[in-house]
Amino acid sequence: MLLRLSALLVGAAGLFGQDPVWTLLDQAYGALRQQQYERAISLFYKGLELAPQRADVRKDLAYTLLKVGQTEEARDQFAEVLKLNPGDTHVALEYAYLCFETKEQREARRAFLRLKQHGVKAAEQPFENIDRPLAEGIDRWLLALKESPDNYSAHEELARLAEQRDQLDLAAEHYLKAWRLKPENRSLLLDLGRVWKLAGLEDRARAALLAASRGAEPRAADRARELLPERYPWVSEFEAALALDPANHRLRRELAYLYLAMNRKEEALREFERLVAATPADLLSVAQLGFLYWEKKDHEHALPLLNRVLAEDDGELADRVREILQQPKKLRKVESSPSEIAREAKMLAERSYQAGYLKDAAKYFQIAHAHDPLDFSVMLRLGWTFNLLHDDSTAVQWFNLARRSPDPSISAEAARAWRNLRTSLAPFRTTVWMFPVYSSRWRDAFGYAQLKFELGARSWSVTPYISLRLIGDARRSLRHSHVVQPLYLSENAVIAGAGVASRMWRGMVAWAEAGSSIRYFYRPDVGRMIPDYRGGLAWARSFGRNIGSEASGLFCEVNADAVYVHRFDRDTLLYGQSKTGYTLAEWRGFRLQLLWNANLTADVKRQAWANFWEHGPGVRFRFNWMPPALLFSISALQGHYSIREGNVYGPTFRDLRAGFWYAFTR
Repeated sequence: MLLRLSALLVGAAGLFGQDPVWTLLDQAYGALRQQQYERAISLFYKGLELAPQRADVRKDLAYTLLKVGQTEEARDQFAEVLKLNPGDTHVALEYAYLCFETKEQREARRAFLRLKQHGVKAAEQPFENIDRPLAEGIDRWLLALKESPDNYSAHEELARLAEQRDQLDLAAEHYLKAWRLKPENRSLLLDLGRVWKLAGLEDRARAALLAASRGAEPRAADRARELLPERYPWVSEFEAALALDPANHRLRRELAYLYLAMNRKEEALREFERLVAATPADLLSVAQLGFLYWEKKDHEHALPLLNRVLAEDDGELADRVREILQQPKKLRKVESSPSEIAREAKMLAERSYQAGYLKDAAKYFQIAHAHDPLDFSVMLRLGWTFNLLHDDSTAVQWFNLARRSPDPSISAEAARAWRNLRTSLAPFRTTVWMFPVYSSRWRDAFGYAQLKFELGARSWSVTPYISLRLIGDARRSLRHSHVVQPLYLSENAVIAGAGVASRMWRGMVAWAEAGSSIRYFYRPDVGRMIPDYRGGLAWARSFGRNIGSEASGLFCEVNADAVYVHRFDRDTLLYGQSKTGYTLAEWRGFRLQLLWNANLTADVKRQAWANFWEHGPGVRFRFNWMPPALLFSISALQGHYSIREGNVYGPTFRDLRAGFWYAFTR
């Protein structure tokens, strides 16, 4: 075991030393124990940025979100867990119930139906409880519509029930009929577009959603924009939306300006004529139509429109009309003033922010900032918005701008946020770990430790680093003749090196480094300073309830590594380590894990000392008052060598090992 640990922790620069996820998650579980839920949530999200495939972490994050009342986010995390582990019945039930709680009736019904079809008895009654009232409600409203075909409420209620029951054609039919009865209620176009999208009718869906995004109440409009493609709509899509909703004046005005931008002035003129006829109070459209006539030298139609703007508007619009009249040969597009645009964008941003539509909020806040760059409250809100979107590198820039505000309350809040984020985004990171352990087999205490400085942003594919490692033992076992390969067990040296490590991908990290081993005890057959080249792959996964989890339960941790060490006869060591057991519930601040160790070691050159397997019981424990990353362990192992010929150690061995692990990153 100690031979393997030496190669793992020293040769590979330490699995955990390479893996910042372990430190982040340990801090997150420490925050959970102290009931610092918001901090734990932030740490979980940061850990998942580096290891998005960790289903167990997403599950713990979901339960933490439930503790702070963020039910919808918890539901979404359970959905991600199901993508990674579709067979997790317990999570599937949690997800189904949360869909029901958050009014996602359709998805709740589908989730319970899937579980029912897979034979999960616990899902049968909840499915019936959802499905039966839906079916009865649909029948009841269909009967009511036979007696009163123009009943708006009946059409709307029937459509909603049909959508929740996945009868999409029926839902679309009655959403459309309800909207025809009340065309001013454009939020129904959002519902219609959503149902057409679910039914795979993409062209119809885009037309309905585009109309809803340019005329419905703000929340429905924001939701419609979320369902539309991220690109700007095409002319044909505007035309299809207007064919569906010809009275949508905002939509028609945007199409008219799009025609102008494309230099299609005849089409623009026709649209502005329709706008002015339908909405004569829209002075912006009146002025634009007047200048389109003026450019065509149709002064008979242009002057009445432009004089009307001058008579009814005494603000910036009239000033711009006078300016353009003085330069009649230049056609200019009449727009809202920057201050008006900033106010409207800020209002839409606040509504989106409060409703939880953070991407839309960020977009509108940025528009407001572009038209009013000295509004520090907008900068602060942009910082918080990007922070909630987990884009801390952008958030810290906005907080940095906002902390220069002349308003003390804004500057103080922004400065606190800026300081907190700047540390986590620093281009230099320092990682320290140490692992002292006592072995009864060798009757010695061994010490392994590393100090590592990393350079680079999280977006880089590789991270360069320099490190300093210590490898030694208390009794200087080099002097004991019964140790055949002492260097593999304890080098009694400091190793300085530089290397690179890849970003983690599905638990896997690749690394390589070069440096020098500097001995701090004299040995005549080995030089004081020896070149040192090594590299390898490290993989780690964990499942279930880790020792930092609030609830008790089963857990499993698996590590697998391949380490090449050039100066040890160019050997490559392969090893795996697993711990499986049960995490007990916390008792008076004490956390305990009962576990079973199963370890396997082999090497390419088939050396006797390096090919063995071992197993045995163990415990790991910690107290809440300890630093978050401090963990004690004790294991009793029985070992078996797989190569017996020429093995001076004998066929088997027993070992009692006790030690602790501690690590942190700054």
